[in-house]
Amino acid sequence: MISCLTMSSCGVVRLRNSPVYHAGPPYKEGYEHKGIVEEVNYDCSVPGPTQRRMIVYLPPDYYQSPHKRYPVFYLLHGARGYETSWIQKGFVYESTDSLLAGGHAEPLILVMPNVNQYNDDRDFDKGRFKDAFESIFEVDGTVESAFVRDVVQLVDSLYRTLPDKEHRAVAGLSIGGYQSLYFGANHPDVFGYIGAFSPYMWSLSRPTPYRKKFYGSLRKKMRLQYGGDNPPNGYYLYVGKRDIMHPSTFHLHKYMTQKGYPHDYSVYPGGHDWKNGWIEEFQDMLQRVFKD
Repeated sequence: MISCLTMSSCGVVRLRNSPVYHAGPPYKEGYEHKGIVEEVNYDCSVPGPTQRRMIVYLPPDYYQSPHKRYPVFYLLHGARGYETSWIQKGFVYESTDSLLAGGHAEPLILVMPNVNQYNDDRDFDKGRFKDAFESIFEVDGTVESAFVRDVVQLVDSLYRTLPDKEHRAVAGLSIGGYQSLYFGANHPDVFGYIGAFSPYMWSLSRPTPYRKKFYGSLRKKMRLQYGGDNPPNGYYLYVGKRDIMHPSTFHLHKYMTQKGYPHDYSVYPGGHDWKNGWIEEFQDMLQRVFKD
């Protein structure tokens, strides 16, 4: 049988009859999470779909403690991912439940948004899967530029958060790590903890009005991020020993060391993958945020 080919919105060849995967429900089959899981559909203020979805994980006693406020950890997916990737592949519920129950992590709110770029509601299609090349070429700063406005401020309005820099963390894997670096650099007064797991550092995306403003001048932005009297509370770089992003992550670590920017650099035994990498890196960072 001959399969028909079509071009995706970014010019990557795909099979016309290949299955389209969607983010799916915020639950993991076969695992009963201890915390409270909620879905939030929110309006978008930049070009793309009119609404997106994020998954919010609350501490088990959230609604039993009406006066208690919590820090927030924003956890991002990478290319070929969406808002349920950490749930389905990253053991995020299992890790969080275990560390909270053992007193190894601070009680917190965990937010997993969809940070892919989509052209419109039809392209979004309830948060469809985007292949790696499509994701890479569409990291253009559009959805990222509205993240604080559309996601962070909304979370602060819906939940009992501690709405300040000292109680906000952002981290992600691969492209999500790249986005996290710039979230911290563009908004040094918003995020006190920044984590990058094998950050994708090879910028190849298309030019847009948002791209230059959001993704430009990282070193200049880091000087401002670290130059004042309120630098990051914690800054964590992680990478696998056999990771394709090992050289670029080490280069960033070396640059930050030369500049005297406090940070932690950790190398795990795996590659650019979940096992022996992102899963364990998230577990490590979860135990350190809001403590360091």
